[in-house]
Amino acid sequence: MTIPGQIPCHIGIIMDGNGRWAKARGERRTHGHLAGLQAAKRVVKAAADMGVRYLTLYVFSTENWKRTTEEVGYIMGLVKQYLRNELEFYRENKIRLRHAGDPAGLPPDIAAEIKDMCAATGQYSGLQVVLALNYGGRDEIIRAVKRAAEAGEDPCAASETTIAQYLDNPDVPDPDLIIRSAGEYRTSNFLLWESAYSEYYISPVLWPDWTEKELQDAVLSFQKRERKYGGMMQESSGHGSVSGEYRKIKKRSANT
Repeated sequence: MTIPGQIPCHIGIIMDGNGRWAKARGERRTHGHLAGLQAAKRVVKAAADMGVRYLTLYVFSTENWKRTTEEVGYIMGLVKQYLRNELEFYRENKIRLRHAGDPAGLPPDIAAEIKDMCAATGQYSGLQVVLALNYGGRDEIIRAVKRAAEAGEDPCAASETTIAQYLDNPDVPDPDLIIRSAGEYRTSNFLLWESAYSEYYISPVLWPDWTEKELQDAVLSFQKRERKYGGMMQESSGHGSVSGEYRKIKKRSANT
């Protein structure tokens, strides 16, 4: 799939609507999660073909533990099955898998599977897929502050740069575009730090029904946005792109 124009470097997706999709078909919620997993694979492949560099999928939040034991157990089983069965898919497409979230709060076998999968794909230079599993934006910030303190950072001298370097994936750029499916408008504690200047796209389509077309629609919408980063859009006559000007401003600030 080729789309002319600027492709977002990093896309984050809040995958919502699995339960409603299953209910509309008279199925159990677990059936919706299985269909959602299949949709995730379609979107990962579409993102790789499109030239997206980073894709963060909100798989399971720190709040999702409040769901029934049966549903949580099923989701964790799906994650484990996905990690084991899709290694060849990641190898074929040179996709690197990463994790965001607190591994200490995961079942030991799931944490081990994630660690092994990340190691097995760590050398690939294609799309990087970040699985946000046992993830919460507030929790990530708290853990970043704790890591900074453990590293001997002075809290009184803390800056954005200080906190950013202790996030779960400090080398991953902030998301250009955050997508939420199923017509919901909440941020749901997703990438709170990183999404400060992200563009949002809300789709009415339930997640299990997502295909490459829905991803394409989101990117085409993104391409129509004017990203100002809190400032004024520069004229095209000799001032360069907004992102380029923003990087220059940040560089000047760092040197003063």
